[in-house]
Amino acid sequence: MEYTALYRKLRPKRFSGVCGQEHITKTLKNQLISHRVSHAYLFCGTRGTGKTSTAKIFAKAINCLNPKDGEPCCECEMCLAAEQDRSFNIFEIDAASNNGVDNIRELRDEVNYPPAVGKYKVYIIDEVHMLSLAAFNALLKTLEEPPAHVVFILATTDPQKVPVTILSRCQRFDFKRISAETISKTLTEYMKNESVNITEEAVRAISAVCDGAMRDALSILDRCISFYYGEEITKDKVLEVIGSADKKVFFDFTDALSRFDTVKCLSLIENIFEDGRDLNRFVTELIAHLRNVLFAKQPGTLKTASDYSSDDTERLARQAAGMETERLIELISSFSGLLNKMKYSDNVKISLEVFAVKITSPLSDDDSSLVSRIEKLERLAAENISFNSADFMSQNAYNNKENAQESPPTAEPVKVKEKALPEDIKAAINSFSDLKKGFKSPPESVFIGAVKLGYLTGEKIYIVCPSPALYDFWALRLEHLKAVMAEVFGREFEAEPILKEDYDTRCLALFGQTDVNKDPKGLSEKNTGELKKKIHFDNIEILD
Repeated sequence: MEYTALYRKLRPKRFSGVCGQEHITKTLKNQLISHRVSHAYLFCGTRGTGKTSTAKIFAKAINCLNPKDGEPCCECEMCLAAEQDRSFNIFEIDAASNNGVDNIRELRDEVNYPPAVGKYKVYIIDEVHMLSLAAFNALLKTLEEPPAHVVFILATTDPQKVPVTILSRCQRFDFKRISAETISKTLTEYMKNESVNITEEAVRAISAVCDGAMRDALSILDRCISFYYGEEITKDKVLEVIGSADKKVFFDFTDALSRFDTVKCLSLIENIFEDGRDLNRFVTELIAHLRNVLFAKQPGTLKTASDYSSDDTERLARQAAGMETERLIELISSFSGLLNKMKYSDNVKISLEVFAVKITSPLSDDDSSLVSRIEKLERLAAENISFNSADFMSQNAYNNKENAQESPPTAEPVKVKEKALPEDIKAAINSFSDLKKGFKSPPESVFIGAVKLGYLTGEKIYIVCPSPALYDFWALRLEHLKAVMAEVFGREFEAEPILKEDYDTRCLALFGQTDVNKDPKGLSEKNTGELKKKIHFDNIEILD
């Protein structure tokens, strides 16, 4: 016998089995009891909340031969035919693939014929918002005044796309997201009936990530059962299957953010990446955790979530007490913006790493960053850590507090170095490995290896960055980069970050060719030679 997915096998057969939608099922049962069935219904709501299941139950109930308190008996011939998908009274239409005006014209002709058995013909039109405007117009008159033996049930996840003329002719029911507590109870009951060995923590973990959708929860559970067949399903195994991180990571990451600990943030990101976790999901769940920390600061606004243990709840309260409200609001807003950018990033890991450096090194002049800088200074002062401005910018004051001196060291006189000439730039390009050794600690020591040095004309050296994220990073740290170059090469350099594609375009422009698409692999051998001759470099590196 073919295997049936859990969400299909466990689809409820009566209104009492629909989870979390009592405000809808009670209304529909009362209509059946009082014989006040309407001609058109619109079921709205996010995925997996029971729209199609409720439509099927309602279609079965209005044709049931022995209904009981508004519930179908599930024993008569009409109910059995509906459950086995062989009923001639129930028609399910997928509007995503049957969205043309011709499909609706065929439907309009069919509704005129009464059912051979039973009282009603029921048309369930799923994803109705996918119908074309012409199809909606063709349906309008039939929907307004259908034959007495016809009932329409329209289901959609996007009611805003349904014309107002259609909405006004339907009884609208909005399906809400199912609470994590309700999903946990339902899954536990299902697994007892299915004889699946699963821990309570694992059930809570599934309920927390399914976004209020029972179908998503059952699909995740189906994957876990298949992957760990015959084994006990634990929380760690669930997290492994869905690519999520344990809540301890979010607590540790938030602690690092509160301490402005750049190194710890980068270390956690690296561990998450090496474990094969989804970084987009990590940021999404981190935002949810920061929201919980923020709400924990407001008395009475945060109820204990079902996916938090008692120990986690206590740690959440301690973490909230140690962070300012303004800082939490800034973090939530900033990570929300990052999440949108990561959807279109070619390398989400670098984007997250650069952002972690930025959010723990508030250097901009906007109000939120100023609050963060003041908060950091207050923390350093409270712990009697001395620091100077260079320590503050490089994040060494807090992370190396054990080695901090009691008084700032006396600054040595600044020696003015000679300005770099083209031959000095040539030497620097050839000695790029020496420059990389000049950066002793992350994140600079990591990201310097991802760029290259380049030269065009004049007395300026270019930091060629292959991605916008690296460009933003080095633009923020340009003065520090120039200081390291001066220390390593003994000359003052004029430096400028530049995107690789812009650098290649300007290279081509030096000898009159501006259309990069004519040579997508870079400079030809002939043009490379001309460029070398023009700027007097015998061994200039043309970036690949």
